[in-house]
Amino acid sequence: MPRRPIPRAAAGVVAVLALDLILLVLQGSPASAAVDTRRVSSAAELQEALTSALPGQVIELADGVYGGRFVASASGTPAEPIVLRGGRGAVLDGGTASTGVTLQLEGANYWRLEGFTVRGGQKGVVLDSSNHDVLSTLDVGETGMEAVHFRSSSSDNRLEGSSVHDTGRVNAGFGEGVYVGSAQSNWGKYGNSGGMDRSDRNVIAGNRIYAVTAENIDIKEGTTGGEISGNALEGNGMTGSHYADSWIDLKGNGWLVAANTGTQAVLDGIQTHVQLPGWGRDNVLRGNRLTVDAAGYGINIQGADSLSRNAIGCDNTVSGAGRGTANLPCG
Repeated sequence: MPRRPIPRAAAGVVAVLALDLILLVLQGSPASAAVDTRRVSSAAELQEALTSALPGQVIELADGVYGGRFVASASGTPAEPIVLRGGRGAVLDGGTASTGVTLQLEGANYWRLEGFTVRGGQKGVVLDSSNHDVLSTLDVGETGMEAVHFRSSSSDNRLEGSSVHDTGRVNAGFGEGVYVGSAQSNWGKYGNSGGMDRSDRNVIAGNRIYAVTAENIDIKEGTTGGEISGNALEGNGMTGSHYADSWIDLKGNGWLVAANTGTQAVLDGIQTHVQLPGWGRDNVLRGNRLTVDAAGYGINIQGADSLSRNAIGCDNTVSGAGRGTANLPCG
């Protein structure tokens, strides 16, 4: 039997239904397509949005200066992180560099901080007991002491693609760019239930760190399993105060330090230290390009013997180091 043609009107309905089906496939269901976005333009609106944030919510910062000290303590979920984002023209300004934290995540998990500027305060961005957070493409600087600090057992966080600069305006010896964990002397304040500060598995990747007065990156004893990779490290602001004489000071265990570039060190490019017995071990340093232009080593391992269990790859390249590439053979 010959197939009957579809009437023209019916063909039009079929075409419309097919288009609707394609759009549904591309866009997802109405429920999944909806994004809860809050747009803020004042400091009061920002703090209220941080306080009441819910999983899956996006907080968008309009350009402008947000004066104050801001705290977030809500949490997202793995599937629905909370997003705080803005352009470089959205500036969180903590004011005087003598005290306070400009932006603090306190027990706040699964956040994404994206794109905006943080300046002023004694410290720029601090994570306390906060996990699985991502700090991406931020500009953090003009602080009295360090710029970014993961502490109080804040683990599995990531700082990526950001500019960190102009620290130590009040205390040069404590003007680190990025600081992970806490010194043993502060474990009573920042440790887990009075124990060590286990700020583990944090990643510092693809950042530019410059014009800082202490180490570009300071990794404390008690921290394990993190990664420092693909960063541009500059010693142009380092003072050497309070033993800050290398771009990276590594006192934790099991860290990967790979594919970073460094320019203009004070003494050594990268140092490991045994601040406590059993720490400063099992770290891997490979593929770094270090232009030291100073009297020390490219890589200086404290306790440079088999007990240190630190591995230096033969693919590190070092120039301008007065004492040579490293005080351990590569392998």
